[in-house]
Amino acid sequence: MDVMTLPGLETGSAEMDRLTLSADEISALALSLAHLGAGPQAATARRALAHLAEHGGPDLAALLTPLEPETARRARVLAQAITERRVVRVHYADERRRVSHREVEPVTTLVHGDHWYLVGWCRLRHGVRAFRLERILAVEQTELPASPHRPDRFLPFQGKRGQGVRAA
Repeated sequence: MDVMTLPGLETGSAEMDRLTLSADEISALALSLAHLGAGPQAATARRALAHLAEHGGPDLAALLTPLEPETARRARVLAQAITERRVVRVHYADERRRVSHREVEPVTTLVHGDHWYLVGWCRLRHGVRAFRLERILAVEQTELPASPHRPDRFLPFQGKRGQGVRAA
C-alpha cells in the first residue's frame, strides 16, 4: 500500500519519477526517530523528513517532534518486542483515564494525526487495538512469543473496511 508518493525529485544528474514509501516504511521511520530521541542524528533525520514533506508529502508534524523521554523509552521497548515477536504487558489509561492492564502482541507503530500509536492484538479484548503511546503508563517485554501478524492488516486509520480495529 502506498501512503506517500512524491513528484520527481532530482538526485544529482538522475531524476526519479516518484518516491513512494509504504505504510511499513513510514512506521519504521517513525519508530527509528523515537529511538533517536532529540540527539543530533534525530535532528538530521527530522530535517530529511521535513524536506520530503515540503516536496508534496503528507503532514509529518508528529514525526518531526521528538517524543517525551519516557514515551521514547517505552517506544524502544515496543520496537524490541516487535522485532523479537514478543508479547508486552501494557498499563494503559484510556481517554477517561481508566487504567487497564493488557497483554498485547505488538505488530507495528504508526502516526495518525498528531499522535503515535502501538497497534497490536490485545489478548484481553481478543481483537486488534490501537494504543496511543502517550497513554501507555508502563510497558514490559515478556518471554511469551507473539503470533506472526501481517502489519498491513493492522492499520486502523487507513480506511479499510471490516478491519474491526478500535482504539483501546
